[in-house]
Amino acid sequence: MDHLVSVITPSYNVENYIAATIESVIKQTYANWELLITDDASTDATTQIIEAYQNKDPRIKLIKLDKNSGIATARNTSIKVSKGRFIAFLDADDVWYPEKLDLQIKFMLKKRAAVSFSSYRHINEDGQDLNIQVNALEVLTYSKLLKNNYIGNLTGIYDAHQLGKIYAPGLKKRQDWCIWLQALKQSTSPAFGIPQPLANYCVRTNSVSRSTLQLLKYNFQVYHTFLGFNVLKSTLFMLRFLVEYFVVRPKYISKL
Repeated sequence: MDHLVSVITPSYNVENYIAATIESVIKQTYANWELLITDDASTDATTQIIEAYQNKDPRIKLIKLDKNSGIATARNTSIKVSKGRFIAFLDADDVWYPEKLDLQIKFMLKKRAAVSFSSYRHINEDGQDLNIQVNALEVLTYSKLLKNNYIGNLTGIYDAHQLGKIYAPGLKKRQDWCIWLQALKQSTSPAFGIPQPLANYCVRTNSVSRSTLQLLKYNFQVYHTFLGFNVLKSTLFMLRFLVEYFVVRPKYISKL
């Protein structure tokens, strides 16, 4: 029997993207899933679009927050009500390939993996391929993940039967990295990567991750606030991060 997969999707003012995201889940060749969309008090037509899909497919469940509370709260709200053995993540402007869940769940069961992820490609806001592929590491340890977030959140899945439910901390950004750090710290084995791209990541022009200075600020918070490292240790880890990000990480990015 197929194991239930809970797909965690936060949404906020994504009326131009959410339909494509939902469609990519509906088109999965693996049918035993629930799509838990927590909307963070959108002011556009996002919730109306989601409701239209929900009315057609009972596997889609919309949760509305009364006030804008941030992406961590939206993600955690969905995780809290999730019923699946496997917890998967898909932001409301990204899309999965049809075989994503089928291949990845089979891969995890075969490997007995607690955490898995895959390669993925970049698209722009119009859905056009940018000919950039981020390649998954074959094996990812906790110590390697501390240097840089090598798990594309739109591809990551963890086994809640092995690890329990893992929630995002209340940081403004980089909560996804924190989730995977917690998962690997709790796991008795490393994360395993699938070399095949299984998703498209939308690169938006106003994305915080496109700003290196902002990236450094939020990464420091991961080390200092989330992991509890003192200032000196956090600074040393930031130096390691910079080497990893600018020297090592580009080796895993292909321009096609």
